[in-house]
Amino acid sequence: MAKPQKRYVCQSCGSVSPKWQGQCVDCQEWNTLIEDAGAVVTPFQARHNLQSGGRAIDLVGLNADVALPARMPTSIAELDRALGGGFVAGSATLIGGDPGIGKSTLLLQATAKLASAGKTVAYVSGEEAADQVRLRAQRLGLGRAPVQLAAATSVRDILTTLQTVVPDLLVIDSIQTMHSDLIEGAPGTVSQVRASAGELIRFAKERGTAVVLVGHVTKDGTIAGPRVLEHMVDTVLSFEGERSHQYRILRAIKNRFGGTDEIGVFAMGEEGLDEVSNPSALFLTHRDENVSGAIVFPALEGTRPVLVEIQALVVRLASGATPRRAVVGWDAGRLAMILAVLEARCGLSFSTAEVYLNVAGGYRLSDPAADLAVAAALVSALSERPLPSDAVAFGEIALSGEVRPVAHGPLRLKESAKLGFERALVPVSMKDGSGVKLSAFARLGALVDHLLGRG
Repeated sequence: MAKPQKRYVCQSCGSVSPKWQGQCVDCQEWNTLIEDAGAVVTPFQARHNLQSGGRAIDLVGLNADVALPARMPTSIAELDRALGGGFVAGSATLIGGDPGIGKSTLLLQATAKLASAGKTVAYVSGEEAADQVRLRAQRLGLGRAPVQLAAATSVRDILTTLQTVVPDLLVIDSIQTMHSDLIEGAPGTVSQVRASAGELIRFAKERGTAVVLVGHVTKDGTIAGPRVLEHMVDTVLSFEGERSHQYRILRAIKNRFGGTDEIGVFAMGEEGLDEVSNPSALFLTHRDENVSGAIVFPALEGTRPVLVEIQALVVRLASGATPRRAVVGWDAGRLAMILAVLEARCGLSFSTAEVYLNVAGGYRLSDPAADLAVAAALVSALSERPLPSDAVAFGEIALSGEVRPVAHGPLRLKESAKLGFERALVPVSMKDGSGVKLSAFARLGALVDHLLGRG
């Protein structure tokens, strides 16, 4: 049987010692070791029992007063909108996006504005030399901004340098290039990314610096590296867009200090990223009244309505040919569902026709309220009857053919009226049109009869 032994616990750091001594070997404090009289344990218990020997922590009530976190507005309204008002001191933000989408350009513009406003800003690049970053800043007209630049990949070197002058904002471009000498492995490996991010986040919490980490993405658009990286940071931003289109969307995927339903919209220009205060003007094309299969849908991103054009094309095929369904900017499975409801509930046949659906401007929709607009565009394309150019449509379609109400209908109509649209195809539950003439439908069949002039 193991011989019981006494235990001495440090009242400062909680470390346990088998014998008393004047100075704690862990925290170097004097006269803090006190015998734990109620715990005479065996060596096995001392090693494996976690119910004693630690340091007591302070518990506070849920109703305790707490001040809102101080923010650093960047003076870039679209970036501040996605962040919830600006960067928070002591927070960690991860921003990811495809190569060349504009992540470094956006952060360089933000750091230049903050530095010009008197904030201490450090920009550390692990992919480019400092002169390359400086040349890009000069092309963007930001060459005189007092941003402190550095090219480094060692986390130890970066944190040692920042001990003397603690910045208000630190940008690491990118986290996949950082290296910690505490971990074996090349930069970019799972262990290196996790260890490097952990040290930088600890620095942010201890020194009150807002840290921004730029992250690479995989082929499917997710942030490369361990998924725990997204759990470690406070905010995750995704920079989306197509290179063939000038628009860029900054979307908050996670935000501990704000909402995750706001977006920032930018347009890539010769002098960097320009804010788009009215995204609807960017996604609405010049519309021809004589073209069938086009309808405008008032999408909703957070508190911001965005009007986009949905375009459909139906091509008749010879008998025996296999029809194709192609979708750009919407869910292909949802298109198949709408086509099935139109055939089963409304008597329309798409089985011998190819169907193409596109959201103009490269915009991506995930809102189920687009069901009614898609159905209207498909019926118009099939019948070759153009829809009114001054009409919008929104509503969710059930498998039974019922047209269901959607959230924030009045806000969608208000934005539509502001941009000159006078009519709307909506669910029957909508009552107030905010100056827009409403055509309400309880079932999809009623919409089809209305568009085809059956009744």
